[in-house]
Amino acid sequence: MTPTQLRAYATVVRLGSLKAAADELGVSEAAVSMHVGQLRKEFDDRLFGRTSSGLAFTPGGLRLASRSVEILGLQDRTVREVTQAGSGRRMLRLAASAMFAEHAAPGLIELFAARAADLDVELSVHRVTEFSALLASRTVDVAIGPTPREVPSGLAHQPFLNYDVVTVAGPRHPFVGHAPSPAQLCGQTWLLGPSAAEHHGVVPGMMRHLGVPEANQRIFQSDAAAVEELQRGAAVGLAVHSAVKACLADQRLVVLEGRGLRGTGKWSAFALPTEQQSPVAAELLRFVTTPRATQAMVRGRGARAGRFRPAVHVTLWS
Repeated sequence: MTPTQLRAYATVVRLGSLKAAADELGVSEAAVSMHVGQLRKEFDDRLFGRTSSGLAFTPGGLRLASRSVEILGLQDRTVREVTQAGSGRRMLRLAASAMFAEHAAPGLIELFAARAADLDVELSVHRVTEFSALLASRTVDVAIGPTPREVPSGLAHQPFLNYDVVTVAGPRHPFVGHAPSPAQLCGQTWLLGPSAAEHHGVVPGMMRHLGVPEANQRIFQSDAAAVEELQRGAAVGLAVHSAVKACLADQRLVVLEGRGLRGTGKWSAFALPTEQQSPVAAELLRFVTTPRATQAMVRGRGARAGRFRPAVHVTLWS
């Protein structure tokens, strides 16, 4: 049983397809099939079979899937710890939702990393639905995003900061000064940040509640880019209130009032259970609840328009 075999098997289990696993691993489907076949022979277990609705796993196959993730995670963690020990530095890998990464992460990470000269922080942007798998495989140490209705089982959960989302438009928009009807709202073009493409969170929840069709939603690479465009045209959009205070103060944007046009969410940090957390992950979970961290997240400058790339964005702070 080798790490390569386990990685191939764990990928098949996660994606539910040998072909999809081969594409993600960058190898041929025959190579993935060979690795799975070697595991079947070693354990004398079919592990899984194909059905009309997908792959069906044996009890032994499910147990191996769980153990594969644990073993690979421990291997990756060991490599990181040995490398960090040799270089005299520690690494915190942080996954974040697009909205948190843009508005709150820069201030939080800058302050957190500045507390220790030997600490590097790597930030990557992911969908909230990917958090559990990223943590279980130890690809990241902590994940931060909107608080879901049900916290994934087996994860530590630390809620820490509320945020308000408001509906905004340019000062000459016809909706300014009166409450638009639901039909008027649905017929508008909405300029939105990348969080609108998520299923969880305040922004997609507000869009569903208002009944705005996808055809009327234009999603930008960042909230900042959407807000910048809102100031030029006749569309409406959603924005984190703290991020557009300056635009509201000098009346480049105006908050629209009406039913369903405001929303409140809470950001939460997720990690493995306490006994499985790295020391720096445990430290961050404590730090996010402190007044200094709250100040840094609320007052942080955030990312400028054009500099935020949710699909591939990875930033390293030292």
